[in-house]
Amino acid sequence: MDSGRETERSELHRTIWGIANDLRGSVDGWNFKQYVPGMLFYHHISKKLAMYIDQGEMKLRNKIGKIISELEG
Repeated sequence: MDSGRETERSELHRTIWGIANDLRGSVDGWNFKQYVPGMLFYHHISKKLAMYIDQGEMKLRNKIGKIISELEG
């Protein structure tokens, strides 16, 4: 059972590295390593900014809803 799991894990490892090598193409490994953290940082910041904007929209909708309710009431 463990042997099968190790084989599966090893195969997954090889597949992931194969995909990474295909994606980076002829780019030197060092340059690729410099690129990936920047992209991860950009992704993180983008998600945080989207959450911030969504929260602002939700607050604005709530305020507008309250104003409309007061005007109708």
